Amino acid sequence: MSVTFVAAAFWWFGFAVADFTGLPPITGLLLLLVGAPLLQPQVLAFALVRQLAGRGHGRVVRALAGASAWVATEWLLPKLLGDTLGHGLYPSRLLRQFAEFGGAAGITFVLILVNEAIAAAIARRREGSGVVVRQLASGAALLAIMAVYGAVRLHGIDVLAASSGGAPLRVGLVQSNIVDYERRRREMGAYAVVREVLDTHYAMSREAVGVHQVDALLWSETVYPTTFGQPKSADGAALDRELMDFVTRNGVPLVFGTYDRDGRGEYNAAAFLDPGATKALGYYRKTDLFPLTEYVPPWLDGPRFRRWLPWTGTWQRGDGARVFPLRLPDGREIPVLPLICLDDVDTGLAIDGARLGAQVIVGMSNDSWFTTHPEGARLHLAVAAFRSIETRLPQLRVTANGISAVIDASGTVRARTAVGERKLLVGEVQPAQPEPTRMVAWGDWVGRAGLAFLLGLAALAVRRAMRRGHASDEPAAGLAAQADERVVPLRGWRLIVGVLRLAAGAGMLCMGAALLRSDNPFANPLAQIRWFAALVLAPQALAWVIGRATGTTRPPQSDAIAVSVRPAWLAALAIACVRTRRAVPATVFERPWLRFVLFPLVPALPAFRLHQHIAFGGTFGEYQSFGLQAYLTTFAIWWAGWAISLALVAAALRVLIEAAALVVLMAAPARAVDGRRALEALGRLVFYIGVPAWLLIRLWP
Repeated sequence: MSVTFVAAAFWWFGFAVADFTGLPPITGLLLLLVGAPLLQPQVLAFALVRQLAGRGHGRVVRALAGASAWVATEWLLPKLLGDTLGHGLYPSRLLRQFAEFGGAAGITFVLILVNEAIAAAIARRREGSGVVVRQLASGAALLAIMAVYGAVRLHGIDVLAASSGGAPLRVGLVQSNIVDYERRRREMGAYAVVREVLDTHYAMSREAVGVHQVDALLWSETVYPTTFGQPKSADGAALDRELMDFVTRNGVPLVFGTYDRDGRGEYNAAAFLDPGATKALGYYRKTDLFPLTEYVPPWLDGPRFRRWLPWTGTWQRGDGARVFPLRLPDGREIPVLPLICLDDVDTGLAIDGARLGAQVIVGMSNDSWFTTHPEGARLHLAVAAFRSIETRLPQLRVTANGISAVIDASGTVRARTAVGERKLLVGEVQPAQPEPTRMVAWGDWVGRAGLAFLLGLAALAVRRAMRRGHASDEPAAGLAAQADERVVPLRGWRLIVGVLRLAAGAGMLCMGAALLRSDNPFANPLAQIRWFAALVLAPQALAWVIGRATGTTRPPQSDAIAVSVRPAWLAALAIACVRTRRAVPATVFERPWLRFVLFPLVPALPAFRLHQHIAFGGTFGEYQSFGLQAYLTTFAIWWAGWAISLALVAAALRVLIEAAALVVLMAAPARAVDGRRALEALGRLVFYIGVPAWLLIRLWP
């Protein structure tokens, strides 16, 4: 299903990737289809959870569990293009207003439930027309609720727009349709290309100011081809002065795409220029970079990787949403939220901007690689429009070659350009500070709610499994019965559990490699927490739930191993490993609540206190400035960061202990138990004493 969905909805993306990388078109499409389960993992999660829930619950719970798995997976593992099924309802002005309440993910949740109702009607059609009608009516009721909600909210938006008496904001959006910079550089030379780009934008901007009397100008992403304000050459400095003079002569502010840099590297950025100023008012650095083409994770980057894929990008990530004042000639200051390209598929960025007081969203993009694939540009526009519905902020969006658009608070495109045309689009929107929507108040909550629902079902399944285990915990009738009882799960559910645990281990390995290779692995703790949850906690939790529900949590007995494993020498080694490990009972120091809940407080508390003193001037500085919630949230982030680090240390120690124990077992079987006991004690010493000692050594200077 994931392959079918990608082939039907995103075939054009494979061709676009092939065009960008120089691969044959069919190769790009095949790579896309092979990677479909990674691009659309929610389909796999939906199928698995729906089947598991259906074994212990009725149709309603199964439907809710499947829909929850879908939206929870999309929240945990954000997709490249930010797509979800809910975007398919964008053409319905009425139904899409539900995104104000639950975002595009909320619409996806309802869509899946409606499809479940239709599927139930088909499956139960032989039970009579009354059953079919009831099932279809439940789906229709969900759509009716969405429609009524949309009608009420649209009426409120129209009333608010009619009652607002402020002057509108008129902005000139310059779509130059100059693309394929690399080819132009080869044919014309670098400076000639820069001259053509800037002269075209100057001419169209003068028309916007002189003829259309706009209040501000908006140019597209990366239109200025170097680091503005930090010139790399004399020509670059001259171009900076030229652009500042242009803004001063026209008397209106300019927002344009450029580059910024610091000690970490360069950034894809948006610069804000005011007339008469000698430097930029400020820079927004793009937060969501496109993998490989713009950004390569530190753990993957390196000289060999660059030789294999020379077209990969080198930009650094920005640090989240920022709001800037757009200072108009009439004296008004309109707070605006800049979003660059892939930023506008990130619900969280728009919500953060609304919370910071933005009244208008200004988007900049360079969708030139969709020039021959307008399906991508149309999808990008639809996804971006949902940011206006979720926040009720109007949006002005300019691209290099289309589709530039003016979007109102209902998500309606009031004016737009076509792909592949050079056009000046004059956008007019009404700035306002809307009442916070549910999305702004609660954040991107639907995926989190779906995950919480699944965890509740998992806890219920564990409770039932434990009751069944207590009720049927009787010795087997003999060796054959024991072997049969354990070998069947080993070949079925135990295999699934093993694969999930292997995936969690691979996630730990990837994160450990990233921490070792990164210059500053703790620079983005929220991303670290999210990746740990997705790569490690999610598969491990699912393995635990399946193991509890199917009775495969307990490790197999020796006789089951002997029957299941071939050849004989491998079975003997596996039996010896199991017996050796069981001969050394676990102590309280191996308990997860001590290792990963309480012990992380040892490094987290002093680090958090030091952070409070540096950032806020005292131990309770953030609490006094921003309240208890902000204070506890920051502490939770520090604790989670250290808990993840200690989990990675524990995983590395476990690998070393098991490898050393296996060596002792093969070299001196008689001393295997004593050797494992010594190794376990050494591991506890390194974990509980070595880590704090290492931290003290690092902090001592």
